Amino acid sequence: MLSPKLSHDAPATSLIAYWIGRLILAFFGWDVTGKVPEYKKFVLIAAPHTSNWDFPIGLAASYIFRLKVSWAGKDALFNHPLGWFMRWLGGISIDRSSPNGVVQQMANSFKTSERCVIAITPSGTRKKAPRWKSGFYWLALEAKVPIACGVLDYGRKTASIGLTFMPTGDAKQDMDKIRAFYAGTQAKVPQNVTPIQLKEESQS
Repeated sequence: MLSPKLSHDAPATSLIAYWIGRLILAFFGWDVTGKVPEYKKFVLIAAPHTSNWDFPIGLAASYIFRLKVSWAGKDALFNHPLGWFMRWLGGISIDRSSPNGVVQQMANSFKTSERCVIAITPSGTRKKAPRWKSGFYWLALEAKVPIACGVLDYGRKTASIGLTFMPTGDAKQDMDKIRAFYAGTQAKVPQNVTPIQLKEESQS
């Protein structure tokens, strides 16, 4: 069991959030393993993503890690009357029509923050897709920050943060590490799991 004591330099949540997260995961019979990487900034992969349940379980796990994560959403979400709530949950407003591009806008969040962790679901959908989207990879390269692998394993009922590395620019080599880490993980809806592969791997 992780201690409520803060043990990392990344953005942090409160002790109240820690106990809320503990209560939620205990109710569902889940536990957490691993630890937050020793970096102030990194991209956090959230995988596999096959169900709406991934969000509340993943959020509760981040509270237990005492890790405050940010996530990107289209700007329309933040114009809604509940936009303040989206920001409170860590949302970053992204203008998809901007000439700067989504990756550059997110990279700017790293560059203008002393501490920042952005969580991304590379599959981009709860349904099965042909392959992972590569935005998380190019974001880490552009912002010069590590990639950390977060996993929700429904077979073991554990939420973990494990493999952490600096991307090299060799997509296949780096993705081989990620595939090895996620091997044997059970998703909530196994038939919806998207293959862990990037289009760019064939170009490496």
